[in-house]
Amino acid sequence: MPTIAVFDSGFGGLTVLRAMLPLLPGSHFLYLGDTARLPYGAKSRQTVARYAVSSAQFLLAQGADLLVVACNTASALALDELTAALPIPVLGVIQPGVQAATALLTTDHSPLTTVLILATAATVQSRAYSAAFAALGITAYEKACPLLVPLVEEGWIDHPVTAEVARIYLTEALAAAPTVTTLVLGCTHYPLLAPLFARTLAELNHPLHIVDSATATAQAAAKIPLAPATTAETTTTFYATDSIEKFQRLGSAFLGQSLPEVHLIDLGG
Repeated sequence: MPTIAVFDSGFGGLTVLRAMLPLLPGSHFLYLGDTARLPYGAKSRQTVARYAVSSAQFLLAQGADLLVVACNTASALALDELTAALPIPVLGVIQPGVQAATALLTTDHSPLTTVLILATAATVQSRAYSAAFAALGITAYEKACPLLVPLVEEGWIDHPVTAEVARIYLTEALAAAPTVTTLVLGCTHYPLLAPLFARTLAELNHPLHIVDSATATAQAAAKIPLAPATTAETTTTFYATDSIEKFQRLGSAFLGQSLPEVHLIDLGG
């Protein structure tokens, strides 16, 4: 049975795990939310790398055969350090989203070469998406949406306040980049808002192809060669570094099902 580790600073990476579960049956999944040290976006590159590597080494000690970095900040700032530190494949969330958007543009035969990225301020400041798209000759307009993560974690997925905030962000983004045809959700919280984004874009009379980087990452993970599954049973183990009660409560919305026992671990400061 292959063991696949999924790592995030908090809860958002559960949307990646949710997308992976049906694609990799017979696997054992480990999920670690480093909730004691979030938000990563407020930390320096060196600190994010240190946190990410310590989390990854814990998961490696639990038998991980593959590490999926289901955190845009860690993918942007620490992927090289993780790859160098681990003897197993490491997959971030940025490149799969970029590849999915690029494939969509190619399939769509779109003459336009600009995409819109909605992400947290830290991911936008890293310029990771812009650099990845620029390498492919595609211009990326990145829009920081700092209010969306706390609204999602409050459970306000369909709340009028969240709808209005999304409308404001999208209106500002489309005014700055009116020729975009593709929207990339550059935060693992945002898949929960995908229906809201689609409705809002329709109301603004500017529908876009929406690329869910969580789904794209799950699809990329399913293509990585691992030991074949020896059973049809899929199992999961969850770890958090703080407040397991809160993790179980919020995590169920991200995973789309109730979380089983969450193990509290201490990775230090």
